[in-house]
Amino acid sequence: MLKLNKWILILFSALFLLSCSSKKNVSGKVINKNAHASYYADKFNGRKTASGERFNNRKLTAAHRKLAFGTKLKVTNVVNKKWVLVTVNDRGPFIKSRDIDLSKEAFMQITDNKNHGILTVTIEVIK
Repeated sequence: MLKLNKWILILFSALFLLSCSSKKNVSGKVINKNAHASYYADKFNGRKTASGERFNNRKLTAAHRKLAFGTKLKVTNVVNKKWVLVTVNDRGPFIKSRDIDLSKEAFMQITDNKNHGILTVTIEVIK
């Protein structure tokens, strides 16, 4: 009976830990607190990215100068605290004052003003 109670306790502990890990609690290593983010123009849809994928402005992707392709990032708008998870699949941005290019879908999910093309964001690498 003691062994059964031990296994039940282990099972409930595991279920509790799994239920605590939701998207709302996503965090990682901050790599840039005041980064400048912009988004891709529609003319890039269908073109190949540096990773070889076809670019799609409706997917949640990003371009970064140094991070490995496939790296998952949490990008948070500093002003309104909205965030989005993106995957690095391209190189860029090629404007020195910008740190990351987001797909239009990712950018629009975290912006308050759909008429601006640049945001100040925090970038975190998700493990």
